[in-house]
Amino acid sequence: MQELEQLSAAVQRNCHISDARHARDYTLCVYLMKMREYYRWEKGYSLTAPLPQDDLGEWVVERERLWDRLAREDFDCLPVGDGCRDCFDAEAVNDRLVPAGLVYSAGFGRFVKPHFFLGRLLRHETVGGFRVFVSNDEYARDLSAPPAMTQGRNIFVRRDALRRMLWERIEEWRWRPSLESPMARAVAGYDFDVDPERALDAMTDQEVDAAVLHELGEGSVGELLGDGWSEMMMSLARSRAELQARAVRDLLADCLVTLPALLDRQAEPSLHFFFGNFRGMRRDLFPALLGAYETWLQTGDASALRDAVSRGHVHWRPTADTLVARFRELGDGCADAINAYLETRALT
Repeated sequence: MQELEQLSAAVQRNCHISDARHARDYTLCVYLMKMREYYRWEKGYSLTAPLPQDDLGEWVVERERLWDRLAREDFDCLPVGDGCRDCFDAEAVNDRLVPAGLVYSAGFGRFVKPHFFLGRLLRHETVGGFRVFVSNDEYARDLSAPPAMTQGRNIFVRRDALRRMLWERIEEWRWRPSLESPMARAVAGYDFDVDPERALDAMTDQEVDAAVLHELGEGSVGELLGDGWSEMMMSLARSRAELQARAVRDLLADCLVTLPALLDRQAEPSLHFFFGNFRGMRRDLFPALLGAYETWLQTGDASALRDAVSRGHVHWRPTADTLVARFRELGDGCADAINAYLETRALT
């Protein structure tokens, strides 16, 4: 227990340092929403419990003071076994933690923000040559908690973070309810009116499987594209082209693995949830996919959706290759060229 407390403290300190450097990358509205959710996690409030506003406000002020003190600090190594491991060497850390029922992840997300977390290992398996780690209770995390992440041939899915994200999506839909929306159809697959907690758990378990599928697609796409993609993304950090490139990769991963598998499984609630979250840059780049979804709803025939997925696979692979080629040609000045190219690549 003492070793776990020491490790949790070290991981959490690194989370604070990452937040100190990147928390203000978000718009004010997103920042405040994330701070509320982070406070709820840290203080142990249930997803439905009202938050004490005065205490929340004081906590935000104190957290920002902590970030001001840590913004220029270096990340700590992690006390694991008899030594201290580099905080980005998740593979070596997990060699010691996984047998003890723990899992650790370290990687980079949007805007090249470092993400760290330490959690209880729920399950560990190998799928298609990738090691899949599913965690549950989280002992340390940062402001933003990506539900899933692929690092090399390791896939990390965070059930607790996914459960919180699902609840946020459901609450967002309830603010503007529509019985004809994809989210309404996804929620209708579970008994939220009878037992919301049990329904949320059932939905989370289904979406854990869908998240694994997406990350398997991400891992496969990463191997297809090679190291040039990662180098390009570092160069595009904080640009519109970064968001566009991430959308291209997501679309390719979903056309390669996620959507074919969900269609084969006839996993209708997960398909509805997928399209409930199909927005922003992905939707702008691939409006044909949304049209095929609407056709499926009207006819009950998934062939149009399967055809759109096949078209997407054929379309997004050379698109992604071209992005890397532009980066190789233009180097760090490639963002405008990539942006202009992708403006012509929407699949309608």
